[in-house]
Amino acid sequence: MLQPNSNHARDVAYMLHPYTNAQAHCEAGPLIIKRGEGVNVFDDQGKSYIEAMAGLWSVAVGFGEERLVEAATAQLKELPYYHTFSHKSNEPAINLAERLVQMTPDRLSKVFFTNSGSEANDTVIKLLWYYNNAIGKPQRKKFIARKRGYHGITIGAGSLTGLPVNQACFDLPLPGFLHTTCPHYYREGKPGESESDFVLRLEHELEALIASEGADTIAGFIGEPLMAAGGVVPPPFGYWAMVQKVCRNHGIMLIADEVITGFGRLGTMFGSNFYDIDPDVMVLSKQLTSSYQPLAAVLISNELFAPIATQTAEIGVLGHGFTGSGHPVATAVALENLKIIEERSLVENCAALAPRLQEGLRVFADDPLVGEVRGEGLIAAVELVADKEARAPFDPAGRAGRILNQHAHDNGLIIRAIGDTIAFCPPLIATQGDIDAILERFGKSLDQTREDLGR
Repeated sequence: MLQPNSNHARDVAYMLHPYTNAQAHCEAGPLIIKRGEGVNVFDDQGKSYIEAMAGLWSVAVGFGEERLVEAATAQLKELPYYHTFSHKSNEPAINLAERLVQMTPDRLSKVFFTNSGSEANDTVIKLLWYYNNAIGKPQRKKFIARKRGYHGITIGAGSLTGLPVNQACFDLPLPGFLHTTCPHYYREGKPGESESDFVLRLEHELEALIASEGADTIAGFIGEPLMAAGGVVPPPFGYWAMVQKVCRNHGIMLIADEVITGFGRLGTMFGSNFYDIDPDVMVLSKQLTSSYQPLAAVLISNELFAPIATQTAEIGVLGHGFTGSGHPVATAVALENLKIIEERSLVENCAALAPRLQEGLRVFADDPLVGEVRGEGLIAAVELVADKEARAPFDPAGRAGRILNQHAHDNGLIIRAIGDTIAFCPPLIATQGDIDAILERFGKSLDQTREDLGR
């Protein structure tokens, strides 16, 4: 029972929550997180939880990092806000743009700042439309994404996203946004089909889609190097080499959505490094500031920039931007966050800890509830199934995931149930002890879930 005038009751009375069953929330109320420290967060009752999802895949340096607080405070005192419209700029934004160009693949040369990954991907759509109009190819307006891919929830980004829950009842996707098969061998591979044959089939499917739509109508192909919100799906070997070959052959711009994989998540600075992707566009957010401030960045190649710049001269202005584009406080925090990642060797820490997480979770692979354990670096998933041999999902979908998620909360572990797939994405500052504690609490929660389901 929610107590009148409590924070819980007022939350229910006044807030509409994202990614939440609004009707169920009226009964259950919120879990109110009061503070954070390292890999742990604490609710308003003082209970501690290991935050094994780094918030929303994003708090690389952990909670309560004083250096980021100090960076924000110092910038707030000097210049709390200024815009980057009409030839205006600020030093933190300039420094961060330079840093990002220096650390990303050589093809990328210019940075456009937004407040979120969704805004960034909407910006990518608009810039590629603008670019193709500028070079006299106005018919190149379509985008290819993947089923189960996640690229945000604004109208354009939500059309790129390939998850039904993000499109149902929103009248999405818009026309011109195409979706090809998710590269999940466990779920999408055919009986007797090898992984290499699976990749070859996806290549034929992609080529057929391009042929049917017309290669000269397609502006870009977008993908997360490793799918995250769609259930943590590492692509099979050879997949990205295939995609790049097809895109280059047809003059289709390749967009790497690194909102989650950027800044060390896979044990390399970017997912593009891990999978040897050479994108024309890269989208960054989340671990860019460890989510201490809202910030995202779009990096584009000079091939894209030059015609866009020429077109702005003809029109008189680039008619796109946000009040907070290149916000001095957000960019100052990002710069300090990147310093911490480098100074504390957090990318290397991720690579060193990855086997402990990945192999530790694979211990549960023989459990009757577990269909597949998958992941790379410090991002992983355990998919629960109703029938292990048949790989049959639960009916209704999501029930087992909800049960396990609640047991995990009770056991002081915050994970994420993506339907019946349990996702893990601990902060990059995690230690061996933290990983062991995550595994122990997950194992206990899995046992309790099995008992609840009568297995």
